[in-house]
Amino acid sequence: MTGRKQSAAQRSDRLMALIQILRDGELHKARDLGDALAVTPRTIWRDMATLRASGLPVDGTPGAGYRVTAQVTLPPLNLSMGEFEALHLAVAILTEATDPELAKSAQSLAVKIDAALPENTGPPSTQWGFAIHPFADTAAGFKHMPLLRDAVRNKKLIRISFLSEDGAQSTELIHPLQLNYWGRVWTMVAWCRSQRDFCEFRVDRIQSLIDTGATFDDEVGTGLDDFLKLRQAPNRL
Repeated sequence: MTGRKQSAAQRSDRLMALIQILRDGELHKARDLGDALAVTPRTIWRDMATLRASGLPVDGTPGAGYRVTAQVTLPPLNLSMGEFEALHLAVAILTEATDPELAKSAQSLAVKIDAALPENTGPPSTQWGFAIHPFADTAAGFKHMPLLRDAVRNKKLIRISFLSEDGAQSTELIHPLQLNYWGRVWTMVAWCRSQRDFCEFRVDRIQSLIDTGATFDDEVGTGLDDFLKLRQAPNRL
Protein backbone atom coordinates (compact mmCIF):
# COMPACT_ATOMS: atom_id res chain seq x y z
CA MET A 1 0.00 0.00 0.00
CA THR A 2 1.40 3.39 -0.96
CA GLY A 3 1.85 6.13 1.62
CA ARG A 4 -1.09 8.14 0.26
CA LYS A 5 -3.45 5.14 0.22
CA GLN A 6 -2.35 4.10 3.69
CA SER A 7 -2.95 7.64 5.00
CA ALA A 8 -6.45 7.68 3.46
CA ALA A 9 -7.25 4.30 5.02
CA GLN A 10 -6.02 5.48 8.42
CA ARG A 11 -8.16 8.62 8.19
CA SER A 12 -11.19 6.57 7.23
CA ASP A 13 -10.64 4.33 10.26
CA ARG A 14 -10.22 7.40 12.47
CA LEU A 15 -13.45 8.97 11.21
CA MET A 16 -15.32 5.75 11.93
CA ALA A 17 -13.77 5.67 15.41
CA LEU A 18 -14.91 9.25 16.00
CA ILE A 19 -18.46 8.35 15.00
CA GLN A 20 -18.45 5.46 17.46
CA ILE A 21 -17.23 7.75 20.28
CA LEU A 22 -19.73 10.51 19.49
CA ARG A 23 -22.69 8.10 19.40
CA ASP A 24 -23.03 8.45 23.20
CA GLY A 25 -24.35 12.02 22.78
CA GLU A 26 -21.89 13.41 25.34
CA LEU A 27 -19.71 16.50 24.87
CA HIS A 28 -16.12 15.55 23.93
CA LYS A 29 -13.17 17.95 23.98
CA ALA A 30 -10.96 17.93 20.89
CA ARG A 31 -7.94 17.34 23.12
CA ASP A 32 -9.53 14.24 24.69
CA LEU A 33 -10.54 12.90 21.28
CA GLY A 34 -7.03 13.51 20.00
CA ASP A 35 -5.51 11.67 22.96
CA ALA A 36 -7.86 8.73 22.41
CA LEU A 37 -6.95 8.48 18.72
CA ALA A 38 -3.28 9.49 19.00
CA VAL A 39 -3.61 12.63 16.86
CA THR A 40 -3.44 16.37 17.52
CA PRO A 41 -6.46 18.54 18.34
CA ARG A 42 -5.95 20.29 15.00
CA THR A 43 -6.44 16.94 13.23
CA ILE A 44 -9.66 16.44 15.18
CA TRP A 45 -10.88 19.88 14.07
CA ARG A 46 -10.34 18.91 10.43
CA ASP A 47 -12.02 15.55 10.97
CA MET A 48 -15.05 17.23 12.52
CA ALA A 49 -15.34 19.52 9.51
CA THR A 50 -15.25 16.45 7.28
CA LEU A 51 -17.97 14.70 9.31
CA ARG A 52 -20.16 17.81 9.19
CA ALA A 53 -19.70 18.05 5.43
CA SER A 54 -20.75 14.41 5.09
CA GLY A 55 -24.03 15.16 6.88
CA LEU A 56 -23.27 13.95 10.41
CA PRO A 57 -25.24 16.12 12.90
CA VAL A 58 -22.21 17.38 14.84
CA ASP A 59 -22.52 20.44 17.08
CA GLY A 60 -19.68 22.28 18.81
CA THR A 61 -16.54 24.34 18.42
CA PRO A 62 -12.81 23.65 18.81
CA GLY A 63 -12.81 25.24 22.26
CA ALA A 64 -16.10 23.96 23.69
CA GLY A 65 -16.00 20.42 22.35
CA TYR A 66 -18.17 18.32 20.06
CA ARG A 67 -21.24 16.14 20.29
CA VAL A 68 -23.87 14.76 17.93
CA THR A 69 -27.31 16.37 18.09
CA ALA A 70 -29.27 13.40 16.75
CA GLN A 71 -29.07 9.64 17.00
CA VAL A 72 -26.33 8.20 14.81
CA THR A 73 -27.04 4.77 13.33
CA LEU A 74 -25.62 2.61 10.62
CA PRO A 75 -27.91 0.88 8.10
CA PRO A 76 -29.09 -2.60 9.15
CA LEU A 77 -27.09 -5.53 7.85
CA ASN A 78 -29.17 -7.76 5.59
CA LEU A 79 -27.24 -10.97 6.07
CA SER A 80 -28.31 -14.59 5.90
CA MET A 81 -28.04 -16.96 8.86
CA GLY A 82 -24.99 -18.55 7.27
CA GLU A 83 -23.34 -15.15 6.82
CA PHE A 84 -23.98 -14.22 10.45
CA GLU A 85 -22.49 -17.54 11.54
CA ALA A 86 -19.41 -16.94 9.40
CA LEU A 87 -18.97 -13.46 10.93
CA HIS A 88 -19.29 -14.80 14.46
CA LEU A 89 -16.72 -17.50 13.78
CA ALA A 90 -14.28 -15.09 12.12
CA VAL A 91 -14.45 -12.61 15.00
CA ALA A 92 -14.08 -15.42 17.55
CA ILE A 93 -10.89 -16.59 15.84
CA LEU A 94 -9.43 -13.11 15.39
CA THR A 95 -10.05 -12.04 18.99
CA GLU A 96 -7.79 -14.91 20.06
CA ALA A 97 -5.00 -13.80 17.72
CA THR A 98 -1.53 -13.44 19.24
CA ASP A 99 -1.12 -10.22 17.25
CA PRO A 100 -2.49 -7.53 19.63
CA GLU A 101 -3.27 -5.13 16.78
CA LEU A 102 -5.25 -7.80 14.91
CA ALA A 103 -7.15 -8.80 18.04
CA LYS A 104 -7.97 -5.14 18.75
CA SER A 105 -9.23 -4.70 15.20
CA ALA A 106 -11.47 -7.75 15.60
CA GLN A 107 -13.01 -6.28 18.75
CA SER A 108 -13.56 -2.98 16.93
CA LEU A 109 -15.22 -4.86 14.07
CA ALA A 110 -17.56 -6.57 16.52
CA VAL A 111 -18.62 -3.19 17.93
CA LYS A 112 -19.32 -1.84 14.43
CA ILE A 113 -21.38 -4.91 13.57
CA ASP A 114 -23.37 -4.41 16.78
CA ALA A 115 -24.09 -0.84 15.71
CA ALA A 116 -25.35 -1.99 12.31
CA LEU A 117 -27.51 -4.90 13.48
CA PRO A 118 -31.26 -4.25 13.49
CA GLU A 119 -32.92 -4.02 16.89
CA ASN A 120 -34.04 -7.34 18.32
CA THR A 121 -37.78 -7.70 17.75
CA GLY A 122 -38.50 -11.15 19.10
CA PRO A 123 -36.24 -12.43 21.89
CA PRO A 124 -36.99 -15.85 23.38
CA SER A 125 -37.00 -14.29 26.84
CA THR A 126 -36.98 -10.84 28.42
CA GLN A 127 -34.37 -12.05 30.91
CA TRP A 128 -31.39 -12.64 28.63
CA GLY A 129 -29.58 -9.58 29.98
CA PHE A 130 -28.08 -8.41 26.69
CA ALA A 131 -24.52 -7.15 26.90
CA ILE A 132 -23.40 -3.75 25.64
CA HIS A 133 -21.67 -5.45 22.73
CA PRO A 134 -23.66 -8.69 22.27
CA PHE A 135 -22.05 -9.60 18.95
CA ALA A 136 -18.58 -9.56 20.50
CA ASP A 137 -19.73 -11.53 23.54
CA THR A 138 -21.53 -14.13 21.44
CA ALA A 139 -18.53 -14.53 19.16
CA ALA A 140 -16.38 -15.36 22.17
CA GLY A 141 -18.43 -18.54 22.76
CA PHE A 142 -18.87 -19.40 19.11
CA LYS A 143 -16.17 -22.08 19.16
CA HIS A 144 -18.88 -24.52 20.31
CA MET A 145 -21.02 -24.12 17.19
CA PRO A 146 -19.44 -26.89 15.06
CA LEU A 147 -20.15 -29.53 17.73
CA LEU A 148 -23.62 -28.11 18.41
CA ARG A 149 -24.57 -28.21 14.73
CA ASP A 150 -23.29 -31.76 14.43
CA ALA A 151 -25.16 -32.82 17.58
CA VAL A 152 -28.44 -31.34 16.32
CA ARG A 153 -28.09 -32.96 12.88
CA ASN A 154 -27.06 -36.39 14.15
CA LYS A 155 -28.99 -36.51 17.45
CA LYS A 156 -25.87 -36.76 19.59
CA LEU A 157 -26.17 -36.86 23.35
CA ILE A 158 -23.87 -34.21 24.81
CA ARG A 159 -22.85 -33.04 28.26
CA ILE A 160 -22.90 -29.28 28.64
CA SER A 161 -21.34 -27.02 31.26
CA PHE A 162 -22.78 -23.50 31.31
CA LEU A 163 -23.15 -20.33 33.38
CA SER A 164 -26.59 -19.31 34.60
CA GLU A 165 -27.73 -15.68 34.81
CA ASP A 166 -26.46 -15.40 38.40
CA GLY A 167 -23.02 -16.71 37.40
CA ALA A 168 -23.46 -20.21 38.85
CA GLN A 169 -22.01 -23.06 36.80
CA SER A 170 -24.12 -26.13 36.05
CA THR A 171 -23.66 -29.34 34.10
CA GLU A 172 -26.46 -31.12 32.25
CA LEU A 173 -26.91 -34.09 29.92
CA ILE A 174 -29.00 -32.87 27.00
CA HIS A 175 -30.60 -33.70 23.66
CA PRO A 176 -29.72 -30.74 21.34
CA LEU A 177 -32.77 -29.99 19.19
CA GLN A 178 -32.35 -26.64 17.43
CA LEU A 179 -30.11 -23.57 17.14
CA ASN A 180 -31.81 -20.16 16.96
CA TYR A 181 -30.51 -16.70 16.13
CA TRP A 182 -32.55 -13.84 17.61
CA GLY A 183 -30.83 -10.84 16.02
CA ARG A 184 -28.59 -10.30 19.05
CA VAL A 185 -27.90 -13.71 20.55
CA TRP A 186 -27.68 -17.40 19.59
CA THR A 187 -29.58 -19.95 21.68
CA MET A 188 -29.90 -23.72 21.67
CA VAL A 189 -33.14 -25.57 22.39
CA ALA A 190 -32.59 -28.89 24.15
CA TRP A 191 -34.30 -31.57 26.20
CA CYS A 192 -32.63 -31.77 29.62
CA ARG A 193 -32.54 -35.29 31.04
CA SER A 194 -32.07 -34.35 34.70
CA GLN A 195 -34.84 -31.73 34.71
CA ARG A 196 -37.11 -33.76 32.43
CA ASP A 197 -38.02 -30.56 30.62
CA PHE A 198 -37.05 -28.35 27.70
CA CYS A 199 -34.32 -25.77 28.20
CA GLU A 200 -32.98 -22.94 26.05
CA PHE A 201 -29.31 -22.06 26.52
CA ARG A 202 -27.40 -18.99 25.38
CA VAL A 203 -24.45 -20.20 23.30
CA ASP A 204 -22.13 -17.52 24.70
CA ARG A 205 -22.71 -18.85 28.24
CA ILE A 206 -21.63 -22.38 27.38
CA GLN A 207 -18.31 -23.14 29.07
CA SER A 208 -17.63 -26.61 27.69
CA LEU A 209 -19.20 -29.40 25.64
CA ILE A 210 -18.51 -33.12 25.68
CA ASP A 211 -19.67 -35.53 22.99
CA THR A 212 -20.67 -38.62 24.98
CA GLY A 213 -20.44 -40.83 21.90
CA ALA A 214 -24.07 -41.85 22.34
CA THR A 215 -27.15 -40.80 20.39
CA PHE A 216 -30.73 -40.18 21.48
CA ASP A 217 -34.18 -40.97 20.14
CA ASP A 218 -37.05 -38.49 20.19
CA GLU A 219 -39.35 -40.03 22.76
CA VAL A 220 -42.92 -38.78 23.07
CA GLY A 221 -42.89 -35.30 24.62
CA THR A 222 -39.14 -34.69 24.19
CA GLY A 223 -38.73 -33.70 20.53
CA LEU A 224 -38.56 -30.36 18.76
CA ASP A 225 -42.17 -30.60 17.56
CA ASP A 226 -43.26 -31.04 21.18
CA PHE A 227 -41.27 -27.96 22.21
CA LEU A 228 -42.80 -25.86 19.44
CA LYS A 229 -46.31 -26.95 20.41
CA LEU A 230 -45.66 -25.98 24.02
CA ARG A 231 -44.29 -22.59 22.98
CA GLN A 232 -47.42 -21.86 20.95
CA ALA A 233 -49.74 -22.97 23.74
CA PRO A 234 -51.52 -20.26 25.82
CA ASN A 235 -49.76 -19.21 29.06
CA ARG A 236 -46.57 -20.94 27.93
CA LEU A 237 -43.26 -18.98 28.00
